[in-house]
Amino acid sequence: MHAEQQQAARAVMAVHAGVSLREALAAVDDGSERRGRTLVQELAYGTLRHWGTLDAIARRLATKPTSDPLLHALLAVALYQLDHTRAPPFAVVDRAVDAAGMLARPAAKRWLNAILRRYLRERDEVRATVAMEPVARWSHPRWWIARVRTDYPSMWESILEAGNQHPPLALRVNARRSTQATLVELLAHAGIAARAVGSAGVILDVPQPVTVLPGYGEGAFSVQDLGAQLAAPLLDTHPGMRVLDACAAPGGKTSHILEIGDVELTALDRDTDRLARVTANLERLRLDGGNVAVRAGDAGDPTTWWDGRPYDRILADVPCSASGIVRRHPDGKWLRRKTDIAAFAQEQDRLLDALWPLLVAGGKLLYATCSVFAEENGHRIESFLARHSDALRETIMFPPGVAHAGGQLLPSTSAAGHNQDGFFYALLRKA
Repeated sequence: MHAEQQQAARAVMAVHAGVSLREALAAVDDGSERRGRTLVQELAYGTLRHWGTLDAIARRLATKPTSDPLLHALLAVALYQLDHTRAPPFAVVDRAVDAAGMLARPAAKRWLNAILRRYLRERDEVRATVAMEPVARWSHPRWWIARVRTDYPSMWESILEAGNQHPPLALRVNARRSTQATLVELLAHAGIAARAVGSAGVILDVPQPVTVLPGYGEGAFSVQDLGAQLAAPLLDTHPGMRVLDACAAPGGKTSHILEIGDVELTALDRDTDRLARVTANLERLRLDGGNVAVRAGDAGDPTTWWDGRPYDRILADVPCSASGIVRRHPDGKWLRRKTDIAAFAQEQDRLLDALWPLLVAGGKLLYATCSVFAEENGHRIESFLARHSDALRETIMFPPGVAHAGGQLLPSTSAAGHNQDGFFYALLRKA
């Protein structure tokens, strides 16, 4: 266990130095067996998900705080294990002490051992004390807490709580190759319990490595959050329509559009590396036919890629803060800065204004983000409507059980029937 604790601590430290968690985990991967890699991932994700609390506890317990960020990260990893895993406390402490001796000087072993054992004795008192501090209580940055509280005065606490939950593994059935009932049965035969949710979703009771699930190689399903699965149906496509997915990578919504309708689709993205994932996903799902074109280009500069033929439907799943999916990407809470939101809003306006002329009269554009911040969502739509007199916002009817406030999907807790991330949707029709 001490090797996994070390790797997780290095990954956590790297995130606080500005590296994404995906990159940080790749950098510490030593090629160990899957079980070890899974544990490292769980420790790193969990520690970052609860970093605000763990960091406060660590600082409260240390009468002489360490100046070594790696040792501080290791302490947080061990605290996470003590509070959120079933690992025996004595084993967590002993392995963490061993890891401290390998990562730092020998004296660090005594320092870490004393702090962890003190925590086991004084846990309730320490947690109650640090909970008085907002960052420790909600495990989000102070500016983030303030923004959510302003945007959602009556539900800000539940939104922050949901951001600290462990997300489910949600699959979307490829309607051209399978059904929900068939996939649930296929998983059951492999000893994997799952249930159907929504019109195309399947949630596993216990997350599994997706590539080893039955049906993956045959293109029977994709991995996609239940909230994201609502995008393609909301776009309201019909056979023969010309459709643009303007910010397509990695292709989840692109493939869903193709699964539910025979349309002529252009999948566009300016990130060529991520665009390769769109192609790979379409190939695995057997959707890479002549009716889809995957193109590199900036959606905000159509002159470089548009052929002049207007679209009947446009999906604008624009870049955003990703504040609605932090339960899946907890590093985002600590990498994002308050000043980033205004920059995202400016880019979102640029993309909307550039895409609108490409839509036919009577056509529809679905604006989507994975954010819960009003500045990226409702405020952008209000601003757009003020600039474009030919734009009408249509009322969206979400399926029963989908928690929402207007076009904002509310991030769910694990107890929710429709356990979704925090997406935002606005459907605009051109007069």
